[in-house]
Amino acid sequence: MRYTTKLSIGFAIIVTTVITGASFTTYDVVKKSLKIDKAPNILLILADDMGYSDIGCYGGEVSTPNLDRLASNGLRFRQFYNGARCCPTRASLLTGLYPHQAGIGHMTNDPEDSTAFQMNLPGYQGALNNKCVTIAEVLKTAGYQTLMSGKWHLGYNGLQRWPLQRGFDKYYGILAGATNYFEPTGSRGLTFMNEHVEPKGENFYLTDAITDNAIDFMQQSSKNANAPFFMYLAYTSPHWPLQAFKKDIDRYRGKYKTGWKKLREERFNRMRKMGVILPSVKLTEEDGVDWEKLTPEKKDEMDYRMAIYAAQIDRMDQNIGRIIAMLEQSGQMDNTLILFLADNGACAEGGQLGGGLKENLGSKRGYLLSYGQSWANVSNTPFKKYKHWVNEGGISTPLIVHYPKGISNATKGKFTDQYGFLPDIMATIVDVSGAKYPTQFKGNSILPMEGKSLMPVIRGKEKSVHQQPIFWEHEGNAAMRDGNFKLVCEYEAGKPKKWELYDLLKDRSETHDLANALPNQVATMSAAYEKWASRAGVEPFDKIREIMAARRKK
Repeated sequence: MRYTTKLSIGFAIIVTTVITGASFTTYDVVKKSLKIDKAPNILLILADDMGYSDIGCYGGEVSTPNLDRLASNGLRFRQFYNGARCCPTRASLLTGLYPHQAGIGHMTNDPEDSTAFQMNLPGYQGALNNKCVTIAEVLKTAGYQTLMSGKWHLGYNGLQRWPLQRGFDKYYGILAGATNYFEPTGSRGLTFMNEHVEPKGENFYLTDAITDNAIDFMQQSSKNANAPFFMYLAYTSPHWPLQAFKKDIDRYRGKYKTGWKKLREERFNRMRKMGVILPSVKLTEEDGVDWEKLTPEKKDEMDYRMAIYAAQIDRMDQNIGRIIAMLEQSGQMDNTLILFLADNGACAEGGQLGGGLKENLGSKRGYLLSYGQSWANVSNTPFKKYKHWVNEGGISTPLIVHYPKGISNATKGKFTDQYGFLPDIMATIVDVSGAKYPTQFKGNSILPMEGKSLMPVIRGKEKSVHQQPIFWEHEGNAAMRDGNFKLVCEYEAGKPKKWELYDLLKDRSETHDLANALPNQVATMSAAYEKWASRAGVEPFDKIREIMAARRKK
């Protein structure tokens, strides 16, 4: 392990025992298709703040040969959806529920304010509640070793909210939402198991360290030949701050001086040629400043910002290559289900041209905070909007599925147009592992799964996964999809929802609003949305803002 352990003020070293013998009644929702001694390993990889088109196998110019290899031997989803923001996505991904049902309808509490998002409302607890179970808690009952390395962001203050207390046997990473890649210390520092640890070595880099520990955990687990592992590998890359090794940055320096408009058009044409998007998909209007009006100095800075961002993705892919090599060398690759996706669309935070410091960039303490909306518009090619919003640019993610023993030859190396969303990951893992999802856990009633297994699609049966609508809400931005129709609106304080309606089969980029032409469709879908919002515990965002404003005044 590449760290040293020490006590940190405010942290207690607590020896915990994960209770697996608690009351655990199950829904009989899946049949055990695999015996436990043949159950697959499961590797769930999550990128952070990465756009739909950034990686090579989805049309990007960033070098990602290892992800490209998984895609060429696996299945890619053209239409898979996340939750528009970091922690709501993580809550939904790990529990198989809508984020509000799991207690994180907005955001999670952080090191700077332990009650920032505890609204004393069922759907807004700022941490995972006791009405949900994590994938790790479910898989432990089926004999899995449960491992995690990376970003948690599902509850910071209070040890009971940490990974080991939510089903994981081993954990290394950061509990908060972001940190310095070279010097993750202090309240946004590193945690190993339940202890604060310090980074070790002159060349420490968080993406590498997350991988180091993931490999250590998986290698240790392989000593128990009868127990498969579940590894949740949650990279922070390419989330801000922009920080990477010079040798990785240099590979991209100068590549982006042609500007975002040209780069976006190049990606769009490449995506069409590759089949990432269908011929019916249009390129939305450019949503950045005029590149040609920037000074040469500003163009150079913006090239540098995007080069660092690309280097962060490149480095993540290099580390995924290390994971692949380990699985191959240990003979576990064929019987490992690998899922790769991102937690939200590209991040436009920091304004059109990005934010943050430029000083001391040669030191570990120097950084540029973000690359800005103009580059985020490229990362989300061809869609509109970004992280926070629930238009396609905010919620669309690549999904790569690699599973040699389970994938059909008919789907290998192909794209599917079947759409899915985060709760489907829990359902898929329950299906393929033979585990059972509970109705009761540790004395608490557990909400039923909201997702559907993707295994029929993976096995080449192209039937529709979702016969019922699926929904989103974040910061008042609202959407639902029912078949090819999508209803969506952007939050405006104090105003009633202004719904827009799109036929995604013909208009995936949401360029032609059908709301006025199809008022009955809008009425039917909006009524379904309101019914879901009530069931899921969604509160009006005006109310949430009032609570937060009142706290700031205290």
